[in-house]
Amino acid sequence: MKAIVYTQYGSPDVLHLEEVEKPAPKDNEVLVKVHAASANPADWHTMRGAPFLARLVNGLFKPKHPRLGADLAGRVEAVGKNVTRFKVGDDVFGCMSLGGMSSFAEYACIHEDELALKPASMTYEQAASVTLAALTALQGLRNEGQIRSGQKVLINGASGGVGTFAVQIAKALGTEVTGVCSTRNLDMVRSIGADHVIDYTREDFTNNGQQYDLIYCAVGNRTITEYKRALKPQGICVIAGFTNLRLLFEHMILGPRRSKAGGQRVGLMATMKTTRKDLVFMQELLEAGKVKPVIDKCYPLSETAEAIRYLETGRARGKVVIAVGQ
Repeated sequence: MKAIVYTQYGSPDVLHLEEVEKPAPKDNEVLVKVHAASANPADWHTMRGAPFLARLVNGLFKPKHPRLGADLAGRVEAVGKNVTRFKVGDDVFGCMSLGGMSSFAEYACIHEDELALKPASMTYEQAASVTLAALTALQGLRNEGQIRSGQKVLINGASGGVGTFAVQIAKALGTEVTGVCSTRNLDMVRSIGADHVIDYTREDFTNNGQQYDLIYCAVGNRTITEYKRALKPQGICVIAGFTNLRLLFEHMILGPRRSKAGGQRVGLMATMKTTRKDLVFMQELLEAGKVKPVIDKCYPLSETAEAIRYLETGRARGKVVIAVGQ
């Protein structure tokens, strides 16, 4: 089968389309004929081995696991002997654990608990764009953010892959949502349900006098002091991304310490984990039309390097999808 492979860390130029052995499912795994996958920041951080701490998992000098791609959607080709939830021919979508990414390929094996049935109304491309970004948004808002109906919630980075899902999930959970994005994305963020939008090129949400019960920051581009200024006295800020190592260090080390000094809490969210329960929750939101994927561009498998290159610019609206073939 064809798959995207890389044998050294670096720019998207290290990615190559090669012939590799077709995998066989283990006892609790499902073999999926991949019709579509999607690119995430986890792919380019893994590809570049950056930040350097990421190499502690995948090899200091060269990648031990030479494959990329977590999200996928496709059709079940075979199942392991212990699989009970899926059968050959089922259309599915899901997300592999980050340590075993390999969905940028014609076939992939994935644990059955990391899969759900694809909503019939969705294309493979739409379904492939969901899991990692949507569950990152859901778990950050719910687990760390303790989101509740009636709250005022601000989503910083509302036009990106995680941000577009965060806006819609927060609305589905009954909150008043403000989205922060650039001028060109204001209408799009409104169209997916934001009650208010802030153009960050013209207005600083941390310095306009407004305060929120919950801030979900998909980009991690502000200081702790700035976040706290935009929070209500008992407010929570959940940070799901980072823009530079200085801010990452501040959010990791200083956030928890400074949060102890008052009622406000600021900190990084825990690593997203694909669970059966959360997949079913998202499946229900998708089927009800309460959440709709936003897809910016779709690339063929042979142009995965260009897809990653575009994602790295930080200008993608919603998700970047890889069409593997049907």
